[in-house]
Amino acid sequence: MRVLVIEDNAELGAAISRGLRSGGLTVDLFGTAEEAGEAWRLASYSAVVLDLMLPDGSGLDVLRSARREGLSTPVLILTALDGIADRIAGLDAGADDYLTKPFHSDELAARIRALMRRSKLPLVREIEAGGLLIDLDARIARSGSEALSLSRSEFLALECLARNQGRTCSKETIANAIYGFEEDWSEGAIELHVHRLRRKLSAQPNMPKIKSLRGLGYMLVPDRED
Repeated sequence: MRVLVIEDNAELGAAISRGLRSGGLTVDLFGTAEEAGEAWRLASYSAVVLDLMLPDGSGLDVLRSARREGLSTPVLILTALDGIADRIAGLDAGADDYLTKPFHSDELAARIRALMRRSKLPLVREIEAGGLLIDLDARIARSGSEALSLSRSEFLALECLARNQGRTCSKETIANAIYGFEEDWSEGAIELHVHRLRRKLSAQPNMPKIKSLRGLGYMLVPDRED
């Protein structure tokens, strides 16, 4: 799942991003209203963390614009403005939650999880693929009672493939699940993640297979398929 963080304080934005990534989320961080608004329109996000005081405008204007365009992504306002009037203005503009600075990173992560659970789109908690059970909350993939030892990138690649079982995932699709806008990636890196993931799956019985489709990408298929 992908989260958009709009925060102009580079140090704080980096800290928020690290905390969310440690919880298995892919994070895009932007520090201006213009950049954030463009990213919000281009990518599909599960949640947005929005600062109100941006160098080129108000976060409320970004929020109002997104709502006018029909973007219903859950939004948590994260700001130093803690007055009742500020909270009311944020909620009236279309925010779903409001958290003031300073804050605890665990509370921020919990509030984002709660927003995603309450969003209009159903939040998938577990995915089954053959003998594999993927727990998206715990960020664990299990074969029976045994948990697979997966890196963050391997888990996100597996999640992407499992959400699209029977459909082709291009390397770019997998990269978008793993990397944020500001992170560089290469086809070789995606191939390496998939290779390691395929090897770990093949070491367990009844695991789905990752099928390579030349020039197209990869597909997760049941073990019985060739």
